[in-house]
Amino acid sequence: MKNIQFKINRKLHKLDATDQATGRLASKIALILRGKNKPEYQPNLDLGDIVEVVNIKQLKFTGKKLEQKMHIRYSGYQGGIKKTKISDLLKNNPGEILRHAVREMLPPTRLRNNIMKRLIIQ
Repeated sequence: MKNIQFKINRKLHKLDATDQATGRLASKIALILRGKNKPEYQPNLDLGDIVEVVNIKQLKFTGKKLEQKMHIRYSGYQGGIKKTKISDLLKNNPGEILRHAVREMLPPTRLRNNIMKRLIIQ
């Protein structure tokens, strides 16, 4: 087989999070980060673009998610599960909500960490 090399042209996509649902915004971001919007997409290559998200404090949550939904982290140790309400996380660190949603929408391969480095949340 021939060794084919691509010239990767990464564009900067600026997205505004004002009044957008978290999951819908995260799926758009994951699609762009992965490069599925490009005709030269290949699942084993990292051809995605850079995404910058602004106005993250104005994310919209539908229903009773602010009161009921929990953000769960695990340290890896016994009893190391930390639970935080989404409303508390939105006040303290709103970017973590979107970062976690996008990370879980990407495939769990070796490319995921490098893909997540191209997500800029302001």
